[in-house]
Amino acid sequence: MDSRENTQRATWRDYLELTKPRVVALMILTALIGMCMAVPGFVPWQPLLLGNLGIALCAGAAAAINHLVDERIDQQMSRTRSRPVATGKVSQRAAALFAAILALVGIGVLVIWVNTLTAVLTVASLIGYAFVYTMFLKRATPQNIVIGGLAGAAPPLLGWTAVTGEVHGHALLLVLIIFAWTPPHFWALAIHRREEYASVGIPMLPVTHGVRFTALHIFLYTVIMILITLLPFATLLSGWLYLVGAAILGAVFLYWSVEILRDKNPKAPMETFKFSITYLLLLFIIMLADHWLIELRV
Repeated sequence: MDSRENTQRATWRDYLELTKPRVVALMILTALIGMCMAVPGFVPWQPLLLGNLGIALCAGAAAAINHLVDERIDQQMSRTRSRPVATGKVSQRAAALFAAILALVGIGVLVIWVNTLTAVLTVASLIGYAFVYTMFLKRATPQNIVIGGLAGAAPPLLGWTAVTGEVHGHALLLVLIIFAWTPPHFWALAIHRREEYASVGIPMLPVTHGVRFTALHIFLYTVIMILITLLPFATLLSGWLYLVGAAILGAVFLYWSVEILRDKNPKAPMETFKFSITYLLLLFIIMLADHWLIELRV
């Protein structure tokens, strides 16, 4: 039972917030790109609609479990203390039931109307984020976001398998891009919020190894990420439009990583975090535009 007395009745907005809709929207965008990159022409309506629906429901379930498990932590951090479970507007029991319903419906949609492979991979991603990362890795190691980032990188693969029913090397390359993007993205936020992470006992890298060490790793991971983002062009998955876009976006990301390393701009970590979201969004949109441009030429 909750240790807090609920003084307000939960609304549909509170349950929507449990699903972390902005995060899920970005995940669905990358899943959609995976679908579009997997086939020439238009994606069939069934995997397009039902595939994304099933993936979104399972992602929302994982997010709700995250709210549930991190209740104590969320109550002590300014960024998260207004979350529905942390405030008591949504009880632990209600959040758990909500997560279970989302997961079961999402898995059912994928199994019945998409394919079993996508359902299995989606369940693996849900378990990886909601349980392996949130319950264990997050509290166990400063490399939590590196190891746990694989679960959050899965959507392009899920989109690809939803359309084709098979795992392809190009789909894994899309996963690798997000996997390499995750550490510099999240460590930038961790630098900005390091005091709060320290106060709740979460061993984020800037807490355990310091800001300078983390800044260096943000820079190194950014370089690795940029090199990986060139691979779609090298493997003929994408063309020149993507290459130019990836290079320009990568240069801006590299600039911000250097700004963090220089440690002369106190706003650099948060600016890097904000740009990293725009970066991933634009990178995949350019990749899709390049794909369609190639299709038109063919």
